[in-house]
Amino acid sequence: MSATVATTPKALIDGSRLITESCVRAGADVFIGYPITPANLLYLYATRRYPRMLAAPDEITTLQWMCGFSVAGHLPVTATSFPGYALMVESINMAFMMELPMVIILSQRLGPATGSATTGAQGDLTLLQGTLSGGFSLPTICVSNFDDCWTMSAEAVKTAAKLRTPVVLLTSKEMVMTRMSYDWSNLPDIEPAATKVYEGSDPYMPYEFGDDLIPDFLPVGQNRHQVRLTASTHDKSGIIQNVLPEAIDNTKRLQTKLELHLPGYTFFELDEQKGSDTLIVSYGITAQASREAVRILRGQGKDVSLLIAKTMLPVPDIYIDTCEKYARVVVAEENLNGRLRTLLYGTRGRDGMTGVNGISKMISPAETVEEVLR
Repeated sequence: MSATVATTPKALIDGSRLITESCVRAGADVFIGYPITPANLLYLYATRRYPRMLAAPDEITTLQWMCGFSVAGHLPVTATSFPGYALMVESINMAFMMELPMVIILSQRLGPATGSATTGAQGDLTLLQGTLSGGFSLPTICVSNFDDCWTMSAEAVKTAAKLRTPVVLLTSKEMVMTRMSYDWSNLPDIEPAATKVYEGSDPYMPYEFGDDLIPDFLPVGQNRHQVRLTASTHDKSGIIQNVLPEAIDNTKRLQTKLELHLPGYTFFELDEQKGSDTLIVSYGITAQASREAVRILRGQGKDVSLLIAKTMLPVPDIYIDTCEKYARVVVAEENLNGRLRTLLYGTRGRDGMTGVNGISKMISPAETVEEVLR
């Protein structure tokens, strides 16, 4: 065996293991889950790696238990797919209103199986956009390769802790279940997430905030202060108030808080080629094929740029600003009607924007190459 091979730290690994290790190192200390394909490996590894792991009887219970752990000062994680996430929606709204940090890993299904319910692949973006009542955005971070499984998972945990909010980590069956030889030697260290904790002596106001719009956190169970948390419309002290201006403004703050801090959790890759008038946009598992398509096109002498979106919601302005610089924009994603295209430009789209789409199959590099050259 050569010295190079002997000293290269490689492992046959899947994305689930990287995501699990990253979340724990970032400070997630509880996994609560109900087993569902294709998130099975995330469930399995959780039994071995998290300090605490609870097997819930269903997805509704999963989110309720997560809320309980979160109010007690823990940072819980779960993993599911479309059907399980649908059952969690009401409780996610509760957690969002209570401002409870947690991470929900959503593993999209490619199929084929029982029809559109299990072949949506990258169609789950619309579900995430509509998760929260009132049109609020649920912070959503998407992994595009194994490196992202490490870095973006940690960022999801840190965003949840910093902003006191549920965060979705979006991935796919192909990312979390496919095993490949992977060189982990350059993975960065992960620092644990930090939560701003109330340390004052005055009575604790659970929803009082400063310029950053993030209330200090204080877990239930400590003996210094009363903690009042509620998912109903409330004032700064946590008292239910349905119509008073302070309570309504507090609800509006939840969206403003996410928008104010969006630059801090905006993640993307931008590979711009000078002189190009064409931009390929992609995300998730399709980003792998898009990277290969760019390599092929450049090898053929075609100038082309590439944008890989990793922060999906709220949609960062930089995505629109980048697209506006190009006469031609090709969005590659595994769904039939262009969910990311719709997020960027609405149902009418824009001149020069087309898509590479499909269902029940992965998008190939050749399909994107063909569309760019068409």
